[in-house]
Amino acid sequence: MRSESPSISRRLAADASSGGRIPIAAFHLDGPTRALDARINAFRTDIADVALAGTLFAPHYAAPMLRMASVPAMMRKAARHDAEAVSQIMPGESFAVLDLSGGWAWGYSFHDHYVGYVPADVLGDLVDPTHRVTARVALLFAAPSIKAPTIGTLPFGAHVAGTTADDFLRTDAGYLHYRHVAPIGELASDPVAVGETFLGMPYLWGGRGADGIDCSGLVQVAFAACGIAAPRDTDLQREALGEPLPQEARLRRGDIISFPGHVGLMVDESSLLHANAHWMSVVIEPLADVVARLEPHHDRPILGRRRLIS
Repeated sequence: MRSESPSISRRLAADASSGGRIPIAAFHLDGPTRALDARINAFRTDIADVALAGTLFAPHYAAPMLRMASVPAMMRKAARHDAEAVSQIMPGESFAVLDLSGGWAWGYSFHDHYVGYVPADVLGDLVDPTHRVTARVALLFAAPSIKAPTIGTLPFGAHVAGTTADDFLRTDAGYLHYRHVAPIGELASDPVAVGETFLGMPYLWGGRGADGIDCSGLVQVAFAACGIAAPRDTDLQREALGEPLPQEARLRRGDIISFPGHVGLMVDESSLLHANAHWMSVVIEPLADVVARLEPHHDRPILGRRRLIS
């Protein structure tokens, strides 16, 4: 999206303490705008994130209003339930709202700045979380007892606020067993072990672990549990995560392998953990088998081999 724009100078003010509004400052724009990745920069023909005001011309700019997801929700390319899924937000994750219209909120998931639409009714007021769900699925009990009726579930990575009650965490939604949660500041140390939690989960385009998960969602969630921020898509992860490995380097656990439109994590020197549409599941299989499937269709089956440097 390029256009010759007139000089613009506008001052906007916001109260950071009111309703989760993100504070913004004065901006000035001169000359042509430059191409931006619409996946991680929130702009449309009619409105744009005010953070882009010094970079891109738009008829209107909006200051993001932070809201929190109350249930898992798919983010979509358009404000329709049948529109293509682009990502997924989990309960307790923040969503920066830039526009509300027709029952849909447009903006971006705050943890990775990924842009999309979510149903407005899944968003509520911000709450400071105390714990995150570490089980693939955590049961919500009606009382602090494993014999109590279950009243719901929460997916891996959901953020909750609660207080301890014996072996349970008491939340507004119900009781979670302490083995299914961890304090917010308590991080995992092995992304592969986190990823293995999802073995057998169905492959779901755009999924991040509620009902299903896709390849880059698996990598993002696994690293997030270890306190490592990762972008949402495979090409973004290929550029942002770790350092390139020389061709002669032997692979080891945790190495990130990028393919055309795909990504996975090495379990050991020869086996890959990945969510994939071939098996429609999260599996561990020989890397050589994955390469063999791709070779008839791609000149370079492997686009990148990267390793986090501690």
